[in-house]
Amino acid sequence: MNVFLNDLIAYWPQILMGLKNTLLLMAVMSITGFFGGIGVFYLSISKWEIVRKWTQSYISFFIGTPLLVHLFLMYYGLPRLGIHLSAFTVCVIGFTLNVSAYNARYLMTAYRGLHKSELDAALAQGFTPFETFRLIILPQVLRLSVPSLTNQVIQNIKDTSVAFLIQYPDFFTQMQEIAAVNFQFFKAYMTAGLVYMAMVSVIVVAARKMERQIALPGLQT
Repeated sequence: MNVFLNDLIAYWPQILMGLKNTLLLMAVMSITGFFGGIGVFYLSISKWEIVRKWTQSYISFFIGTPLLVHLFLMYYGLPRLGIHLSAFTVCVIGFTLNVSAYNARYLMTAYRGLHKSELDAALAQGFTPFETFRLIILPQVLRLSVPSLTNQVIQNIKDTSVAFLIQYPDFFTQMQEIAAVNFQFFKAYMTAGLVYMAMVSVIVVAARKMERQIALPGLQT
C-alpha cells in the first residue's frame, strides 16, 4: 500500500491534469449536448414531415449505436481520408452528437405530455410557430425534463472514461499509467472508481437541489 501511495504522490501533477481534462470534457459536452438537444428537438416537431423523419433517424442512430464506435471511426478512420482531428476534438464531436440525441429524446417525451390546447391557443393569438416553440413549448419541456437532463449530465461524467481509448489524457488514463508502473491494478481502479463516485455525488446533490427548486407545484416527490 505504501508503494501505491508513493506512486500516487509522484503522479499527482498528472492526476490533477487528468481530472481537469475529464471535467473540461464533461462540461463542454454537457453544454453542447444540451443546446444540440434543443436544436434536434425543434427539428423533430417541424411541420415538414421529411425533416421529422430525418431527425428521428438521427436520434435512433445515435441512441442505437455504441458511442465508442463513433469515436473510433472519427479518430482512427478519418485519417485514412486525410482528415486529422485531435483526441479532444473527436471527443467533443462524438459526445455532442450522442448526448444531443438523448437530450432530444427526453425533451420529446416531455413534449408529448403538454396539452395541445395551449399550442392551439398560442397559434390562435397570432404567435408564429417559432414564437410558440420559444415561449410556450420550450420552457415547459425543459422544466419537465430536468430530472432526465441532470441524469444525463451524471452519465456524461462516467462516459468520459472511454476517452482514454482514443488517447485523450483524462483522469482514467493517468490511473492506467500508475497501474502499469506498479502493477497494482486493483488499487488503481478502485481509487479511480471512488474518485468518479465522489464527482458524481457532487453533481447528484446539486442536480437534486435544482430539481426541488424548479419543480412544478404539486409534482414534488
